[in-house]
Amino acid sequence: MWTSFNRFELNITKAQVLSAYHSGAMDDDILALSKVPSIARQLKKLAPEQVRLELAEYGAWNDAELQDHAQNLQRVLWCGVCDIWEGLP
Repeated sequence: MWTSFNRFELNITKAQVLSAYHSGAMDDDILALSKVPSIARQLKKLAPEQVRLELAEYGAWNDAELQDHAQNLQRVLWCGVCDIWEGLP
């Protein structure tokens, strides 16, 4: 499955989405998912500025928060997981 942003795409399987999406805090599961080799490779290719600009469009994080690339990768993965989950039948 794919989630498309304005500047890049992420390929995340349905099983991976289901492993990370649930009610309550998802931080630990998103972190674990980010370490899965297929996901880690995709995240590693993302330029910090692309990710920062993408997340800035959400309006959920301020400029200071968006300076942390490692956190931004977690945020963009979370957004992607949520996007795919919302599209599941």
